[in-house]
Amino acid sequence: MTPARVFARVLLLLLLCLAWPLTAAAQAGDVPRIGVATMQPGDVFFERFGHNALVVDDPDAPYPMSYNFGAFDPNEADFVPRFIRGDMRYQLMALPLADDLAYYRDVGRGVSIQWLDLTPTQARSLAAALVENAKPENAHYRYDYFTDNCSTRVRDAIDTALGGALRNQLQGRSRGNTYRGDAVRLASPAPWMWLGFDIGLGPASDRPNALWDDAFVPMRLADALRSARNVDGRPLVSGEQTILPHTQAPEPAERARLLWPWLVAGLVIGVAILVAGRIAPRKLAAIALPFWTVSALLGGVMLFLWLGTEHGFAWRNHNLLLFNPLCLLLLPGGWCIARGRAPGALFGWTLLAVVICGVAAVFLHWLPVLPQRNAAWLSLLMPVHVALFWVLRLPAGVKARRS
Repeated sequence: MTPARVFARVLLLLLLCLAWPLTAAAQAGDVPRIGVATMQPGDVFFERFGHNALVVDDPDAPYPMSYNFGAFDPNEADFVPRFIRGDMRYQLMALPLADDLAYYRDVGRGVSIQWLDLTPTQARSLAAALVENAKPENAHYRYDYFTDNCSTRVRDAIDTALGGALRNQLQGRSRGNTYRGDAVRLASPAPWMWLGFDIGLGPASDRPNALWDDAFVPMRLADALRSARNVDGRPLVSGEQTILPHTQAPEPAERARLLWPWLVAGLVIGVAILVAGRIAPRKLAAIALPFWTVSALLGGVMLFLWLGTEHGFAWRNHNLLLFNPLCLLLLPGGWCIARGRAPGALFGWTLLAVVICGVAAVFLHWLPVLPQRNAAWLSLLMPVHVALFWVLRLPAGVKARRS
């Protein structure tokens, strides 16, 4: 080999060595930075559970983008019928991060971003998948409040980029939370809302969740990400920063549900019914009419949710045995008692049937198959149903009048 050829090869090798860092730097420079934005709960009922979005900060783009899976159009012609049936359509919306944050800044909802420590391949893959998913033909999805919502979509997008590593870490761990527990807790500032969840949810909402399932709540997902790791063992979250301060009421704290206040209230009401039944059965019947009406209406709604909709977490609701649709049959007899007339045989048998259904609810509560955490409602309502049966099955005032 001639000296000239040796010199040429050495020079080429030196040029390659010099060019490699520049090439690597150029490749690293176009890697997007991926973050998870978590928005704290608001004071409007549909904001009670917080929100989140994926943030893509691409150095080649003029501004960071927010990919928000929580968009819906209430003006759609079939929005209300779909909502009632449990067939809701949400969509992924891509917009500049500054535009997405404007609303949260205006209403005082705090926002923080967890920046993910992804490999270049993972980051590019996730960013590309979001761009594809945000196209109009791909953006819509069938929304489920617990299993397929704005937060679980963020979780699933990250898990796909990690090749399933996030699910592997979260699926086998649990804090004992349930869908009902988190729903009632987060809705607790609005009494009508938490009552609706607690009465309307069936046993499917009471199975202990893995951390993977807890991620339907954005704040739970943020907690899980703090302990998660990438496939190479590095912490998945490289840093967390507060973007907007939270000036509204904080997220409701977790606390154990006490049963004794419900039981005490049920026993007090039951004793009051027994006393009122001996003194003034007609007035008691008049007071019981609204209770039976509400029970029948709530039971009818539960039956409709079970048999007529796709709200699967409301199916097989044991509270049907407490807020019993049979109470509708008690209204004519109760009205007769209130007017000093005999209620008829159907009234007494229906009162007995309502009590038997309540006993069945107690039995189901202790069965290991499809347990439902409705001990509070059992404690409150069973003394009421039993006491009403005991004093109104044949009211003293009506009996004396008949004789």
